[in-house]
Amino acid sequence: MHPSRRQIILTFVAACGLTAAAGCATGGGGEGAPRRDRNLITAEELADYMSLNCYEVIRRLRPTWLQRRGSEQNPVVYQDGSRAGLADQILNSIPVNEVESLRYRDSSDATTRYGTGHGAGAIEVTTRRR
Repeated sequence: MHPSRRQIILTFVAACGLTAAAGCATGGGGEGAPRRDRNLITAEELADYMSLNCYEVIRRLRPTWLQRRGSEQNPVVYQDGSRAGLADQILNSIPVNEVESLRYRDSSDATTRYGTGHGAGAIEVTTRRR
């Protein structure tokens, strides 16, 4: 005995519904791998680059942090909460093995936190020796 056309269609629709439900349950991004913050480089990420300086690591992992924005040439660097200078001058002198984390603040956030003069944003360097 052959299944009726209606049974075949119902079976097909049910199979499609189950497939769609399974896809939603596993691809929602709820639990599972944590999302990486594009404005933060953690100690875990830095572990593979201990022989480099901060400028080289940022250039490899988050090159957009170093892009020119408007008339501003470089982000301002803050090391352990104190203004250290401009990225191209300071980051080459900070070895990664001394760094706990690096965080980029966009122009708006940097201006709110530190005042004017942050058209290219700011990079916060938190060292291990704070």
